[in-house]
Amino acid sequence: MLDLYNRFLDMTKDGLWKRIPSYNNILDHIPESMKLTYEKRKDTRLFLRSIDAEGAGFEYVMFLNTSEKRVVCLFQPGSYLEGHPGFAHGGSIATIIDSTIGSCAISVAGKVMTANLSIDYVNPVPLGSVVLVDSKADKVEGRKVFLSCKMQSVDGNTLHAEATALFIQLDATKAQKQQASCQ
Repeated sequence: MLDLYNRFLDMTKDGLWKRIPSYNNILDHIPESMKLTYEKRKDTRLFLRSIDAEGAGFEYVMFLNTSEKRVVCLFQPGSYLEGHPGFAHGGSIATIIDSTIGSCAISVAGKVMTANLSIDYVNPVPLGSVVLVDSKADKVEGRKVFLSCKMQSVDGNTLHAEATALFIQLDATKAQKQQASCQ
């Protein structure tokens, strides 16, 4: 994983790719210019960062290319993500795909939510293996952002999953009113 990480890190030097910092809270993930006036709660944590044991959960790093409208994630599922013995649970695969494709949608449209996520599981992902999750925004129609994603082995020889998604850009005024009514 370190070799692949270094390769992507090298691609950030020309400015086309940017490493997305890892956060414990989604509000840290949203660019300042796109944030609504939400108060960060101290008792919440981003789902992907809910396991404190190093190497046991979602081990990943993401890279963004704004000109290509792409986010690539290097993902290594840890032992706490096991489904069938020796393989990552399908829910953990869905989670990392949703997070990667969602980061891509955020980079294109700001504050968004998943409306639809469709995943075709092709080959199981062995625990501890490193896979590449490559997402891209295909088109934007009004508040709708259509995206696609592939999860494959680092060498590109094994396709693990393919996904399509629809994200909806949130209406800032309605989102603030909804949050206020829930507090």
